[in-house]
Amino acid sequence: PPHPVISKYYPSAERRQEWVDQTFDASAPYYDRITDIMSFGSGRWYRKWALYRHGLRAGMQFLDVGAGTGVIARSAQDQVGAAGEVVALDPSKGMLEQAHARGISHTVKARAEEMPFADGRFEMMAMGYALRHVADLQVTFAEYHRALSPGGKVLLLEITPPRGRLGYRVLKFYLRRVVPLLARLFSRSRDAQVLMNYYWDTIENCVSPETIQEALKEAGFQGVGRHVVFGIFSEYYGTKPPAMAEEGA
Repeated sequence: PPHPVISKYYPSAERRQEWVDQTFDASAPYYDRITDIMSFGSGRWYRKWALYRHGLRAGMQFLDVGAGTGVIARSAQDQVGAAGEVVALDPSKGMLEQAHARGISHTVKARAEEMPFADGRFEMMAMGYALRHVADLQVTFAEYHRALSPGGKVLLLEITPPRGRLGYRVLKFYLRRVVPLLARLFSRSRDAQVLMNYYWDTIENCVSPETIQEALKEAGFQGVGRHVVFGIFSEYYGTKPPAMAEEGA
C-alpha cells in the first residue's frame, strides 16, 4: 500500500476504500474551489504544462486515472483534439458528476486496481494527486502497464514533503492547518475539512519516492524517473516497452 492504515479515519484496510469514496462524494461540490485556493490558482496550468512536457499530443488516446473533478481530463481534451480521445476514471460518483459538468464526455466509475479496459487501450495515462488513495501500488501499476499500448507512457503527479526540516514544517503547517480551515470556511462542510486533513496525513505517511519508482520498474516500465518542481511536486514517469522488446524479453 502507498501508506499504512490511518485509523483515526477508518478502522482497517478493508474499510479504507469505502471511507475514501464516501468522503470524496460528499466533498465533490466544493473540491475545485478548495484546491484552487490551496494552489493559489496555479494547479490547472501546472497540470496542462506537465502533460505537454511529458508528451501528450493531438490525436492520442489518453486515460486520466483517479480523475476526480476532471481537471487533468479537461486539459487533455484540449490537447488531443477531435482526433484523440480522453477517458476519465474514478471510483467516486460525486467526483465524476463534477467532471461531466466540466465537459468531460467519457467518464468511467472504477478503481485504478481494476480498470475495465482492453489490453493496450491507451497511448498515455496520468494520475494527478491520487496515488496515495489506491490500495496496492504493485496491482495498480500492473494494471497501468496492461492498459497501455507498447511504447505508451504513464505520468504520476504527487506532492512529496521536502527533505529539509524548515521546508517540511512550512508545508505541514500550510496543508495540515491552513488549508483545512479554509476548506471549512469556504465550503461550510465538515466533510471537506476532514478530507483536507486526510490529504496531508496521506502525504506525510506516503512511501518514499524510491519505493514508488521501484514499484514502477517491477511492473515492467522502462525509463522510470522522477522530476521535482518547486521542491515538492513530484512527476513520476515510465514507458511500457515497445512490442519487439516485450516479445524478446
